[in-house]
Amino acid sequence: MTRIFTTLAWFALLAVAANLFIGLMLGDIRTPPVAHDTLTWARVHRLGGVAAALTVVLVESIVVTYFVGTSRWVKEVSETYHLEPRFIAESNRLKRRTFPWAVLSMLAIVGLIASGGACDPSTGQPNTETWVTSHLMAAFVVVGFMGWSSVVEWNNIHANQQVIGGVLAEVKRIREERGLP
Repeated sequence: MTRIFTTLAWFALLAVAANLFIGLMLGDIRTPPVAHDTLTWARVHRLGGVAAALTVVLVESIVVTYFVGTSRWVKEVSETYHLEPRFIAESNRLKRRTFPWAVLSMLAIVGLIASGGACDPSTGQPNTETWVTSHLMAAFVVVGFMGWSSVVEWNNIHANQQVIGGVLAEVKRIREERGLP
């Protein structure tokens, strides 16, 4: 799972960073006359932001699903083979340490999208330009937070794989003692 997560996390982070770059290169869409290319890139930036947000939510949902599934598996196998409760405790601890990072990453990207919507002049709302700097700063913060969050999540996934490895080793030992294949 660490290799899969690494690939997915990099993809999500690059999607957000690429959209940040497009936003930086966009130019001013508030001062007429606005070039057709600028409006096209503004549309790409909006749609790219939505796509990046969906990617982040997908990756974080995979992380949550992984921990829900593996902690349940560890519990069932530990109970079936009467293993030490430390495996269950460690798996649950890792799950509980990872969930806040995944949820905060999802909320951060939703907040970033909301601030982008607030500064979009095509909404027809007055004073949208006051949100531009906030949206830009939020984009930098979210990219940095997502990077850190991914490192924490990767470390917890790696530690959880060690727990699973310990469970498998104990099960193998017990099965060999009982003469089972």
